[in-house]
Amino acid sequence: MNEPSTFIIGVDLDGVCADYAAGLRTVRAAMLGVEVDRLPPAATWNFEEWGLDRAGFEELHRTAVLEHRLFRDLPVIEGAAETLWRLSDAGAWVRVITHRLYQNWGHATAVSDTVSWLDEHDIPYRDLCFLGAKPEVEADVYVDDAPHNVEALRSAGNSVIVFRQPYNADLPGPAASDWGEVAELVVDLMTAAGHEVHLPLPLPTAESGRIHHAKIQSTPQGRRPPPDG
Repeated sequence: MNEPSTFIIGVDLDGVCADYAAGLRTVRAAMLGVEVDRLPPAATWNFEEWGLDRAGFEELHRTAVLEHRLFRDLPVIEGAAETLWRLSDAGAWVRVITHRLYQNWGHATAVSDTVSWLDEHDIPYRDLCFLGAKPEVEADVYVDDAPHNVEALRSAGNSVIVFRQPYNADLPGPAASDWGEVAELVVDLMTAAGHEVHLPLPLPTAESGRIHHAKIQSTPQGRRPPPDG
């Protein structure tokens, strides 16, 4: 059990840590037999700019996950791993929360590919939750991009940092356009809530070997949950 004094960050994956739109765009282009740059970048939540209705999106998503192994191969959003390691070093508990099981097929593939992706990209976490009703998950602050999630979380009285994407530009802040801004907002919230920030928290850099160094220096805050007891 985590101590009540632990500051918990509820972190979404798609659109926050993983570039879901870029990965899906690649699959959509492959299915159409065109170059990726022939498709416009994603600008809407439902990918209407690609000529998709709801049924078309669900079929694209199914094909992407099961046949193209989308969740295993998504690009990582710059700064995600680095910042989460540093927030973990600073004393935060990273809880990954993702709604990747919303269709009744391929759960084993979705879960295994998600875990493989987290390991491949060195994303630290203490808990990994697969569910859609995010207000039911305990966290001191959430980082999310989905407009409906942000609105539901805030309606339930939760603190949410909007991770800016084209489809959520009209949502009020607090918001972050990159992971450096996420770090600043989270540290401010930790301090305001009376949580001690254990280490200086430099912003993300491309310093070679930083993540592997963090693994050695931050064993208690590593990506695997500690044993019970």
